Amino acid sequence: MVSFRDFVEKLKKETRVIELKKPVDKKLDMAGVFKTLENEKIPILGEDKDSGMKVVCNVYGDKKLVAEAIGCEQGELVKKLTKAIANPSEPTVIEKTEAPVLEKEEEVDLTKLPIPLHTDKDGGPYFSSAVIFVYDKELGRNASFHRMAVIDKDKLVIRMLPRNLNAFRDKAEERGENLKIAFAVGIPINALLAAATSVELGFDEMTIANSLSPIKMVEIENGIRVPAEAEYVYVGEITKEEHDEGPFVDLTETFDIIRKQRVIKINKIYHRKNSIHHVLLPGGLEHKVLMGMPREPTIWREVEKAGISVKGVNVTPGGCSWLHGVVSIDKKTDEDGKNAIEAAFQGHKSMKHVVIVDEDINIFDPNEVEWAIATRFQANRDVVMKEGAKGSSLDPSSDPETRATTKVGLDCTKPLVGKENFEKAEYKKVNVEEYR
Repeated sequence: MVSFRDFVEKLKKETRVIELKKPVDKKLDMAGVFKTLENEKIPILGEDKDSGMKVVCNVYGDKKLVAEAIGCEQGELVKKLTKAIANPSEPTVIEKTEAPVLEKEEEVDLTKLPIPLHTDKDGGPYFSSAVIFVYDKELGRNASFHRMAVIDKDKLVIRMLPRNLNAFRDKAEERGENLKIAFAVGIPINALLAAATSVELGFDEMTIANSLSPIKMVEIENGIRVPAEAEYVYVGEITKEEHDEGPFVDLTETFDIIRKQRVIKINKIYHRKNSIHHVLLPGGLEHKVLMGMPREPTIWREVEKAGISVKGVNVTPGGCSWLHGVVSIDKKTDEDGKNAIEAAFQGHKSMKHVVIVDEDINIFDPNEVEWAIATRFQANRDVVMKEGAKGSSLDPSSDPETRATTKVGLDCTKPLVGKENFEKAEYKKVNVEEYR
């Protein structure tokens, strides 16, 4: 596993990085440039006009780049992540003097850092690529993604869902303390993917990261361990103060609402020499890859538990990398397709639509998936509809009060009897260079 910095440098040497020709304003312009260029599916490297600091976006905006960073083929990603979740291992902890992220200490003034205002409707400049790390003697360690808006030079407001971090906060407050935290920006892909997985309370996500590829951690002064080769680490605490959080663009590229949320007080900022701040474009390709991919192994696991041979899972960017999935199976019985639909919804409870296909369909090619729908599906017999199901809070079309939705699964697999009538024609593979 290469560090975040080393991966960016590798792609830069191979001229697979777009380098902006002039500094860019972090107020709207930065996000606008990144959005315009993200479909190039390679990193975009620039310089913040105000601070002169380096910024980079779209480092993992394509699953092929994720696979390259991990050292495998794209089709192997979900298998590797599934295996890492099932076989966690402890990371190496190194001394502070050996940790690149602690090379420099920065003045605590968040307004001077390259933290962008992404859209003119946002509630403020936002951290969007930050992973928060916490530790509790009883609960253990935890790592999770959280968006955070700058509200003062040393204060942020954090969006917190009722998940594991809340338990750590509540435990600290039972002791009459604020929850000590550290959050990192510019961390390697194994740590990013692990932090986006959903695991039970007390399960250290960095043990998943280490099994995916070895990672070095360093323990800082508050007892929390962070990736030693991160670009930035911010040290602080979650206070009892509340502040308006939002609006903010989420995976669906629509705006989340304003809520009262907790305030974080920042006490120290560390960073590497010549640091690069990772900007994750909200609702962009990189955001979708990092949030959607960790749901693929949970879908895989549930479909396998149903006794079905899984060949691939893709939570698709067209479905916001959250609401749509495609699963390829090796069909053995006529019931496998519909059983796979039910299991897939169990594997990712926020998923709204799922398509089940045979293994001859490339699940990463939307044209092939659509072809399977066109030629192997009949709505009167091959659809599974679940009305009034619990939906995703990210889906603006779900019921605004209950978040109820209608989930639909499409069985686009060939029937076992007469399946030869559903085969796609193949042409001879030839070396066309001989004919050019």
